[in-house]
Amino acid sequence: MRLNTHLNIDSSLCGKVTKLEEGYAEVLLHTTRQMSADAQGLVHGGFIFGAADYAAMSAVNDPYVVLGASSSKFAAPVKVGDAILCKACVVSEKGKKKEVSVKVFVADKLVFEGIFTTFVLEKHVLS
Repeated sequence: MRLNTHLNIDSSLCGKVTKLEEGYAEVLLHTTRQMSADAQGLVHGGFIFGAADYAAMSAVNDPYVVLGASSSKFAAPVKVGDAILCKACVVSEKGKKKEVSVKVFVADKLVFEGIFTTFVLEKHVLS
């Protein structure tokens, strides 16, 4: 299967799609020092959220998918040097709306989970 969305994403910031199936995607992000929020090496949550969002968009895999809403929680901290794996699965569809469940792991430990409400538009959101 070929990725059809978010083709200009910088993989150093949002991760790389490592698995792609109908309604499912995995994104791997290697965290770096530039992502740290403090001297102890805590990774800023925005990078975790960004990778999870990218995984959700990839699971929908439509060129005109956009994020409408999300509900998420951080379950554990991520530190610089951790590799995070985002697993995204479309769990419901109704018309243009698709709900995507995303779970993010460091090794086998859950660090983030969320539900992303996406919409597949007829044309680009900026058109």
